[in-house]
Amino acid sequence: MAEDVFRQIAVALDAGIVRTTSVRGGDVATAFRLDLEDGRRVFAKTSASVPPLHFTTEADGLAWLRGATGLGVPEVVAVSDDPPFLVLEWVEAAGAAPGTEASLGRGLAELHRAGAMSFGRSDRRPTGSRGLPNEPCETWAEFYATQRLWPLARLAQDTQSLSQRAIQDLETVAGRLGELGGDPELPARLHGDLWAGNRLVGIDGRNWLIDPAAHGGHREFDLAMMRLFGGFGAEVFAAYAEAFVPREGWRERVALHQLAPLVVHAVKFGGSYPAAVERALADYV
Repeated sequence: MAEDVFRQIAVALDAGIVRTTSVRGGDVATAFRLDLEDGRRVFAKTSASVPPLHFTTEADGLAWLRGATGLGVPEVVAVSDDPPFLVLEWVEAAGAAPGTEASLGRGLAELHRAGAMSFGRSDRRPTGSRGLPNEPCETWAEFYATQRLWPLARLAQDTQSLSQRAIQDLETVAGRLGELGGDPELPARLHGDLWAGNRLVGIDGRNWLIDPAAHGGHREFDLAMMRLFGGFGAEVFAAYAEAFVPREGWRERVALHQLAPLVVHAVKFGGSYPAAVERALADYV
């Protein structure tokens, strides 16, 4: 983080910064714990390469999630797109406590039930480091095809991240979502990037959600993302299912919802992800 950004943060917080400590900030941002002269401690992150409006979009997403669940969602202390930074309340992380996993499942069900005005975002702002579109859509099939799979197929083509056959299969699956997606559901309020690294457990055992790509979507997407990389106990899914019964056939759709994050990872990281995309596609073509 450049010194001028530190100065801008100090002005925004109306407090001098007495200590900076580097912390994990994901693959896009550089992050710090800031100790302030007035005794406060906050989390701050910045990046020179994020898409326009990235941090204000994230801040809006955090506020949208916070109003819908008893799960912890950090308060936004300050945010700016020029220079780009986001400052949040500091969450002191610790290990899981008894009941933490079940509490997460119930809280996530509560979040999903809060719903959204449409699939996508009413402000139409893109999310994520690849700026995926979030135009409002009336159905999940329209949203997942036009705002996720088809744009990702074009991105994979442009970056040569997937084989031509995989790109063609991705486009084919996008065209068949109406029959593959199961019974229609109303749009759920999604975190949108719910892997284990974006869930913190506080020192009191409370679950906290961070780094969202918040939008209205299919609730199975968050659950599929949680299963993609692991890190969540069986109690999470059991508590969720008790609070918000899954639709029939959800197991057959897990890989369908995992296609979007798998393609993103194939584009960003390569490695074994292109093969993982092909394995997921094989279930639907």
